[in-house]
Amino acid sequence: MEAAKKQDMPPPGGYKKIPYARVPAKTYMTGFQMFAAYGAVTAIGMYIYYLNAKMVLREDIEMRSAQNVIFPVLIAERDREFLKQLRRNRDEEAQLMANVKGWEVGTWYGEPVFKTLPKDKLIPPSYLEFFAHADSKIRNSRTHVKLWS
Repeated sequence: MEAAKKQDMPPPGGYKKIPYARVPAKTYMTGFQMFAAYGAVTAIGMYIYYLNAKMVLREDIEMRSAQNVIFPVLIAERDREFLKQLRRNRDEEAQLMANVKGWEVGTWYGEPVFKTLPKDKLIPPSYLEFFAHADSKIRNSRTHVKLWS
């Protein structure tokens, strides 16, 4: 016995109507209110930027003032260390050449290298002369700095 086939039919009273009418989005603000909010946010942001720019300028002036104050001290320390290294080089030369007859430190076998200059005039040594008694690693690292500055 075969069961009777049942056709799928709409519910009694029919299907619901298909909504096709336009549903506008919910408005939270009017155009005037949006422009007013934009203006307020922009004004507040500009005020905060002004306060921050004032603070940055004040700190920049303070840093430049500090650099101007410390710069002569740094130059003096650099010159002092330069002279100390020249002294170490001279002492090292005296120690190395102690057994060589006729050798005077700062001269070429007793003859001054620069004959027309006064004895108290400082002639800055060449780069390699300055690092003559230094470790080669130190000289090479400083050479890199010197070539790029």
